[in-house]
Amino acid sequence: MSEEVRIIEMGPRDGLQNEKTPVSVDARIAFVAALVAAGLRTVEVGAFVSPKAIPQMASSDQVLRGVSHLTNAEFHVLVPNEKGYEAARAAGAQVVSVFAAASEGFSRANINCSVADSIERFKPVLARAKADGVRVRGYVSCVLGCPFDGEIKPKAVADLARTLWDLGCYEISLGDTIGVGTPTRARAMLRAVGANIPMAALAMHFHDTYGQALANLYAGMEEGVRVIDAAAGGLGGCPYAPGATGNVATEDVVYMLEGMGVRTGVDMDRLLAATNEISRLLGRPPASRVASALNAKKRMANRE
Repeated sequence: MSEEVRIIEMGPRDGLQNEKTPVSVDARIAFVAALVAAGLRTVEVGAFVSPKAIPQMASSDQVLRGVSHLTNAEFHVLVPNEKGYEAARAAGAQVVSVFAAASEGFSRANINCSVADSIERFKPVLARAKADGVRVRGYVSCVLGCPFDGEIKPKAVADLARTLWDLGCYEISLGDTIGVGTPTRARAMLRAVGANIPMAALAMHFHDTYGQALANLYAGMEEGVRVIDAAAGGLGGCPYAPGATGNVATEDVVYMLEGMGVRTGVDMDRLLAATNEISRLLGRPPASRVASALNAKKRMANRE
């Protein structure tokens, strides 16, 4: 456990896309820059999707161009299809993400097609990305449960993850989209996926709806996974999962890992400042337990 863990910061995309309060392009660029300054070297900054479907991700091309001067970081964008890929490439994208659900019910509710059809949609993306020298990351949603289909069998996750791997994704991010998993189930799922894909090519993307995300991440680290998706302030949620909270908070992950002697390369003070600023713009305090505790500590110190 004493080695390094790579954190993929999801706040500017997966975090903000579910927020009701719109955030300007300039503010999103500043948010990304603050996260990079805090030591987060891989940030997903936007999604090239229909602005009618997800208005919060409108002008992602401007955000990607606006952070291009930050040469010490890698920026990812989500693309749902070939049209999205073309727009992303035009904006300078070097790494794109595609997504599919391990659940038929979620796939139909989220993108209005079957799991098999969703794969067909992004096959041209992977083919073009390979020709262009663009790396592709694959997301699998609902790996530990679905709001429509209930519990998801590890084999279904493993089969879909293997499909993405065989199609050319360099890394597979496994998402507990509605945050229902527990450590035992997370471990079983990761072992099933890891039977056919190297653990070094897997990432954990766990939401914290039932307060299990950190425990699940620890279980996954025991299995050998060393990449974690997280969102500053615990931003995010799932519109199809009532009560679902956002991604596990980056602050909480950093606090746990650094306390275990695992290097993250993240400056907590700078991360907290970035979280506080985006939370101010959204008009609510951060969901992160660590951010709340550190903010309370600072308030007390200022009174003294």
